[in-house]
Amino acid sequence: MTHPADPRPAAEAVNIAAALPRLARERPAQIALRCPGPDGGYSDAHALSYAALDARSDAVAAGLAARGIVRGTRTVLMVRPSPEFFLLMFALFKAGAVPVLVDPGIDRRALRQCLDEARAQAFVGIPLAHAARVLLGWARSATVRITTGRRALLAEATLAQVERDGAGAGPQLAATAADEVAAILFTSGSTGVPKGVVYRHRHFVAQIAMLRDAFGIPAGGVDLPTFPPFALFDPALGLTSIVPDMDPTRPASADPRKLHAAIARFGVDQLFGSPALMRVLAEHGAPLPGVRRVTSAGAPVPPDVVATMLGLLPPEASLWTPYGATECLPVAVVEGRELLALRTRTEQGAGTCVGRPVPPNEVRIIRVDDAAIAEWSDALQVQGGQVGEITVAGPTATDMYFGREAQTRLAKIAETRPDGSVRIVHRMGDLGYFDGGGRLWFCGRKGHRVVTATGTLCTEQVEPVFNVHPDVARTALVGVGPAGHQAPVLCVELRPGVGKAEHPRIADELRHIGAGFVHTAGIATVLFHPRFPVDIRHNAKIGRETLAAWAATRV
Repeated sequence: MTHPADPRPAAEAVNIAAALPRLARERPAQIALRCPGPDGGYSDAHALSYAALDARSDAVAAGLAARGIVRGTRTVLMVRPSPEFFLLMFALFKAGAVPVLVDPGIDRRALRQCLDEARAQAFVGIPLAHAARVLLGWARSATVRITTGRRALLAEATLAQVERDGAGAGPQLAATAADEVAAILFTSGSTGVPKGVVYRHRHFVAQIAMLRDAFGIPAGGVDLPTFPPFALFDPALGLTSIVPDMDPTRPASADPRKLHAAIARFGVDQLFGSPALMRVLAEHGAPLPGVRRVTSAGAPVPPDVVATMLGLLPPEASLWTPYGATECLPVAVVEGRELLALRTRTEQGAGTCVGRPVPPNEVRIIRVDDAAIAEWSDALQVQGGQVGEITVAGPTATDMYFGREAQTRLAKIAETRPDGSVRIVHRMGDLGYFDGGGRLWFCGRKGHRVVTATGTLCTEQVEPVFNVHPDVARTALVGVGPAGHQAPVLCVELRPGVGKAEHPRIADELRHIGAGFVHTAGIATVLFHPRFPVDIRHNAKIGRETLAAWAATRV
């Protein structure tokens, strides 16, 4: 699909790539990104300055256009974190094409379903991705195929040929409008089949502004983004991005020595990582004297990890844990020291504090309802302090899932404003409440709540109570049986070295701990699991659906 020509000059484009030409003029020699080579080492051959990123992405955009990848073309991108990945992403943004990103580590059937749903017209990938495309029938709708390999096997052209074809074409920034589709980003599928979140150009631009203001990010810093999509924000923020030598789909298995080496070598002063990666650094225990800002998202960060990380950072450094989702980010944010100050409340069943809403978001709590809500009404809201579903309206709240009308209806509410305009309210699918100080507390996923004959239990109000046990690595609350009459079951993953002989003692001690708090007093069934399933994106979200099925066979 193509769009009619836009008469506005490209300088007016609402586009995340619009910052590149300016930065290329202001700081042409500054390194925009460095990536590890095939051997894991860093060299100038795998680095791009702002001038090079801007000029080469222009050439790639022009070359892609010559082959039919133009404004509105949905393009699957399956390229590992590398200079090629960033050149292609910014080229697609400049062209006004629509990159489609799917986590490659998800179940093969789900991956094929995602690619089929996207109805992509082009496919750009590494040779292995093209081989899988042919063998597994991925993205059969794609008629334009580009490979990053040296030869055009299973594709019409190589990326090198595309760039040569577009060399010298000049600036390629399309005058994209705010509401044009900018990308389709699939969720991780940690709570069901992945869904394609439709991002418009205004969503990306708003994210940049909100992240910069929320965390006070000045241009010129050096970032270590251990989740590659977040590295796309760095050039727009004027940062140098050091892509780490690690498997981005397995942050829990990252080598902390390699991370520390990159931090020291390139003067990294800020880093982003999932809670699983934060634990890797915390357990490694080496100080991070040059780091001034740490951001961790994807799941709640355990208090012990927050405390350890703050001890490894300089006194003036900050550790932020933003709350949000693929559909809306950032929603709220809390700094690590405030989180630790509230630790006792969390361990007594209050939930996990996720801070205060990021301006200009409007966050409201509505009654728990699994059905669709077509139109907003203030009557939906619950009283202060009462647990309900978290909703957010703001500039980064996306408005639809691609090709998923039923899921869109379940997650979006249309709100008519006093001036007659209509905005989308996104239902986070999370339960929570506001305390008297205006802080938002997360109590768990709505789909993970356990509804018993006597009441409703929320995972984040239950699990932290038990996680204080010294032999426990983490716990997971699941329900067994029909909704309304579920039996609560506590699944337990123990710390390394704790043997099966200790299970009866630990189970009794956990029941004793739970008896002291309102949300946990009725939990009697304790099951020990060798290793919890986790999401593929951050290795931090527990696969409670899988655990519930496992528990049902043992009670």
